[in-house]
Amino acid sequence: MTRDRAPPVTRRFLESLSFQLIGIIAASVGAPFLYVTMQPLDHLGEATILNSATASFVSAVIALFLYRRVTSFPGTSGFAYIIPTYSVTFGVAIAVMLGLRLQYSGSMLTAGYAASVAFGFLATHLAQKFARRQFYLVPFGNTEIANDKSSNVEWIVLHQPDVPAYDRHGAIVADLRHDHAPEWERMLALAAISGRIVYHTKQLHESLTGKVEIEHLSENSFGSLLPNLAYRKIKRAGDILLAALALPVLIVPFALIALWIRLDSPGPALFRQERMGYGAKPFKVIKFRTMTDRTSQPAGDAAMDAITQQDDNRITRVGRFLRRSRIDELPQLWNVLKGEMSLIGPRPEAMALSEWYERELPFYVYRHIVRPGITGWAQVNQGHVAELGDVHIKLHYDFYYIKQFSAWLDILIMMRTVSTMLTGFGSK
Repeated sequence: MTRDRAPPVTRRFLESLSFQLIGIIAASVGAPFLYVTMQPLDHLGEATILNSATASFVSAVIALFLYRRVTSFPGTSGFAYIIPTYSVTFGVAIAVMLGLRLQYSGSMLTAGYAASVAFGFLATHLAQKFARRQFYLVPFGNTEIANDKSSNVEWIVLHQPDVPAYDRHGAIVADLRHDHAPEWERMLALAAISGRIVYHTKQLHESLTGKVEIEHLSENSFGSLLPNLAYRKIKRAGDILLAALALPVLIVPFALIALWIRLDSPGPALFRQERMGYGAKPFKVIKFRTMTDRTSQPAGDAAMDAITQQDDNRITRVGRFLRRSRIDELPQLWNVLKGEMSLIGPRPEAMALSEWYERELPFYVYRHIVRPGITGWAQVNQGHVAELGDVHIKLHYDFYYIKQFSAWLDILIMMRTVSTMLTGFGSK
């Protein structure tokens, strides 16, 4: 913690949308036109130049807003999402122009893309170097959040019940459940009235860690016990569309993988297991078999049998690759198409494990309010877990996903899932 002091103007400037928007427009439009000036006058037609510059501008601006929104979630390293975000928007722009048969210059778009990505890296580097987040802390009640060193945050302790006059935008953090002295309560009220953000310590802890700690199930904790109903319908439509498009394309790769599994070890290529699903209703999940085929375990051992341990000797040679790359989960696209799962959501647990967790963890069943997913917020943050304590933390991630249920969070999870598949993070 540090004493009261004014935050640098540089921080607010580098984080501002105005600065980033001006920079990205200059990069996305300036680079293509710089390329044009270096070519013979009759090299490109007027329509080609206009279409290319417009596409570069629109793609870069959309990418900037998408990048700012995605990186607002906790645990996101800005550098990791610059290239994927700009690649998607510029790729879509090219696809649209090809579909509409519009004239464009690949070189101009490449120049705009390269300049936009370069500015993205420069702005992110400057922001991380000079724009460390600062919060003003009221030093009463539960202030353990200030001891969390995992977040790149600077805490400025308020020693007097005065709103910091030198920082009009700085957020104030207080334990709002604490019985503060009248002068501190008045200061918090004045700060809120003036338009300054006042965070409850628990609320900010959720934002910084990406976890919702469960104390009791109430509307005060979640805002509403039902996640975004409108987005839930849109998400379901997207799941159906993507699964229907992907399954025909993957039939041949699936057949080859199945043959590889059968040649590697005896037993079926696919593994079916009953798991707890949407609305706390059981369903049969489908995966590629990654372990040696085994007979059912006695009822008393069912929970332990469902847990995959570190370096589990039941995993086959092919299975290790499939689990590390997450390819073993792809047959669940069929579960998605049937409505039993979503592409993104809390991972469905084996029935024995789910029943065990429900006995041990309060409100565990609430995670079934959304469809389970092939990948999810807990998987990209924590990886595979088995111990009860780790499952409790996993539940915090699942509840954060339910509370923040949105397209933006799903986009972030998709991006991080690609990284997880490439690195094998959290696999067992």
